[in-house]
Amino acid sequence: MASIAHEGVRLCLGAFHVLLLRSDAASRKPRPEHCTGSLDMTTQALTAGIDHVGLSVRDLNLTRDFFVECLHWTQVGERPEYPAVFVSDGHVMLTLWQVTNQDRRVEFDRKSNVGLHHLALRAGSEAAFDEIFRRVSQWPGVQVEFAPENLGAGPKRHTMIYEPGGIRLEFDFDPRLQAAG
Repeated sequence: MASIAHEGVRLCLGAFHVLLLRSDAASRKPRPEHCTGSLDMTTQALTAGIDHVGLSVRDLNLTRDFFVECLHWTQVGERPEYPAVFVSDGHVMLTLWQVTNQDRRVEFDRKSNVGLHHLALRAGSEAAFDEIFRRVSQWPGVQVEFAPENLGAGPKRHTMIYEPGGIRLEFDFDPRLQAAG
């Protein structure tokens, strides 16, 4: 196995260790010819975050109501002819798409299907995290995979559920992010 020279700082986040690397152009492998361009973009990502996440759901109305009524998201658009609904919490937008061929629908299986494993949503405070779990655990059609618990050694906490349309969701709160903000 080839080793790559680097200098970095190790940051412990619960059970996970993240190595923050300082890049040195000399330590990088050359990019294939089709990945190079006239701009030197070797040190910066060419993307600027997630614009939206599109999810296919078994029941568009149930999933829309879960996000809008239970989590207080806002419906920001729709495409009735598809049908699809777009919802946002002000930080991220989800496009929810109705599975149109229910007879051939394949249920979510994070261990067998390529694609989405789960969608993780961050709570802005510990009180919001607790309120989220209170609401979602009582919402019709929600399956709680596990109640709030520490992620690794903590202090980050998380919970996992399946919303009524079949999507696996994680909600988390990390007090270190709140303290840093």
